[in-house]
Amino acid sequence: MKHKLTQLLYFGREQALSCLFPVVIFASLAITKFIPLPFLARYDWLFIICLAMQWWMLRAGLETKDELKVITLFHLIGLALEIFKVHMGSWAYPEEGFFKIFGVPLYSGFMYASVASYLCQAWRRLHVDLVNWPSFFLVVPLAAAIYFNFFWHHFWIDVRWWLGLLVIIVFWRASVKYEVNGIPYRMPIVLSFVLIGFFIWVAENIATFFGAWQYPNQTQAWSLVHVGKISSWLLLVIVSFLIVAELKRVKGR
Repeated sequence: MKHKLTQLLYFGREQALSCLFPVVIFASLAITKFIPLPFLARYDWLFIICLAMQWWMLRAGLETKDELKVITLFHLIGLALEIFKVHMGSWAYPEEGFFKIFGVPLYSGFMYASVASYLCQAWRRLHVDLVNWPSFFLVVPLAAAIYFNFFWHHFWIDVRWWLGLLVIIVFWRASVKYEVNGIPYRMPIVLSFVLIGFFIWVAENIATFFGAWQYPNQTQAWSLVHVGKISSWLLLVIVSFLIVAELKRVKGR
């Protein structure tokens, strides 16, 4: 029991260190909500804080240049999705800000980038390896279909559940190997998708409470984000994981 507790604490520490960038974002959301900062709008301060944090992590050696490239890619992917979703009325950023494009503050892309930051950090700290990983020609089209479903379901049918079933079929035999304090463990990859997606939904509730963005049902007062959003985050996590995994495999070769 003592050994298991030690392993759990070590695993928790590595997870916490991997979440450094998301923690800074949440702390900044909380601080700027209750303590107004001078000279600039809140959204602008959040953008500057995110930029400064990324610069510091790179200079301190907590992040590699390759990881920064991945995070920048996710920032652009997330920003494109945010612009579209805000335009469609899915949610809004009601506050003023100089660093906004089409009604979306630039810091919003960093919230997607923080997921990539966590994945890259955890991958390196826990020595992650993939077992029975599907072919590139299955993974890439599936990731693309999941991402573009966030757009086309506004104009056509929502096929997220079919895509979820396809994920289970494609990754049924796949698993992730990782090390905790030098001891190897293994987890089915689909289970890891579900766990990460659930915790991001929890984080989303915290973020909306601190005013990171606002759903239509939260305009008058904050309320819990609908549990149906877990499926959206689950699919987004899958896209994030697949991109990071393929980039790691390419870099490894």
